Amino acid sequence: MNIIIVGCGKVGQALAEQLNEEDNNVTVIDVDRKIVESVASRFDVMGVAGNGATHAVQQEAGITRADLMIAVTGSDELNLLCCLIAKKAGNCQTIARVRSPQYNIEAPFLKDELGLAMVINPEYAAAAEIARILRFPSAIKIDTFAKGRVELLKFRLPENSPLAGCAVKDINVKFNSDILVCTIERGDEAYIAYGDFVFEEKDVISIVASPRKANDFFRKIKYKTNSVKDVMIVGGGEIGHYLCEILLRSGMINVKLIEKSPARCEELADLMNDVIIINGDASDQNVLFEAGLENSGAFVALTNLDEENILLSLFAKSVAKVKLITKINRIDFGDVINHLDLDTIIYPKNITSETIIRYVRAMKNTMGSNVETLYNIIKGKVEAAEFIIKEDSPIVNRPLMEMQFKEGVLVAAILRERKVIIPHGQDSIQVGDAVVIVSNHLALHDITDILK
Repeated sequence: MNIIIVGCGKVGQALAEQLNEEDNNVTVIDVDRKIVESVASRFDVMGVAGNGATHAVQQEAGITRADLMIAVTGSDELNLLCCLIAKKAGNCQTIARVRSPQYNIEAPFLKDELGLAMVINPEYAAAAEIARILRFPSAIKIDTFAKGRVELLKFRLPENSPLAGCAVKDINVKFNSDILVCTIERGDEAYIAYGDFVFEEKDVISIVASPRKANDFFRKIKYKTNSVKDVMIVGGGEIGHYLCEILLRSGMINVKLIEKSPARCEELADLMNDVIIINGDASDQNVLFEAGLENSGAFVALTNLDEENILLSLFAKSVAKVKLITKINRIDFGDVINHLDLDTIIYPKNITSETIIRYVRAMKNTMGSNVETLYNIIKGKVEAAEFIIKEDSPIVNRPLMEMQFKEGVLVAAILRERKVIIPHGQDSIQVGDAVVIVSNHLALHDITDILK
């Protein structure tokens, strides 16, 4: 596919790298010539320096041959204008990043009226992911498939866990459960969960199950699963605003928000009457203690500074038994940050790029099954993809145990009508099923890619 990306920030660069690796012809546009030259050189893509919202620059980038235009500049209005011009000049599919709360309400209208393929709001998506975690705070990460009927939950084994010393193949019998273990992370190593793999304390495990059966499994392994009753949020930016609104709608969590700017506090107080807004500098420990940190169930660090979020989270962990959620904008130092034991880390830029990559793969589909949902379970190592089986293919109507799968592939779940099936060898895939595949083969485009 021919893809044009306008905006060479962190998201634009992540998209350029991954889309190029997946054999697309990528051209990037940015007003900063040095950044364009750097991105073009690093990722072996084409580059055009200029204003991506002008017809001349889009023409130079090849808009008439483009299949997709992705606008991810720092300006919502510029992104929308880029897409509008691209639709007129090239009649290609368009995706706009739109972050402002005012535009978020208008997203369906903008999508329909401007003919956009997708309007993505990374801040709202990040807030929604945080809200899911607060519902199940023992999880490090929760991804959903099949419109929420299947969940992929990542959690860390505590000391003295009943699972320590147990093999993967023995779990369902020993605990009378119906879940599937997908991956295990141990230190810097990542493993696909084959039957003989034996768990150790502090392993990070990903499982797939329906929400009800996941809760039943965690209860049987004596893992704390109660949702938090109160949360302290530091940072009143757009993610903090969206998160408060989502939590207020649930009606089950008391929310306190600490924000340094008096003007922003007044603005948020006018918008949300049921949130306790505290004007203060959270880097002052006294502010956190006076706000009730020691009695909070969760602590969410959402300031604009990664370093401050990390230090605030580490401090909160040292003085209180809270669920930590830490927002990180920079994606360059992921390996270092993962060693800090910060519970859940939210990367809004990754959420944006993963969503767009999923759409691109669906566009490229030619074999009768779509990538419906896509998540990185272990960044750069293992992905989980949901495929909708739309027509007969080599994997349909055959017992799984008779098929020759590639190494590093797991059929993790099958959704048939409204029934979630955790598959066994005798199960088969049918036309119309939603199938969740976990694999260390990145960039699966079609369900048949799982076969040898």
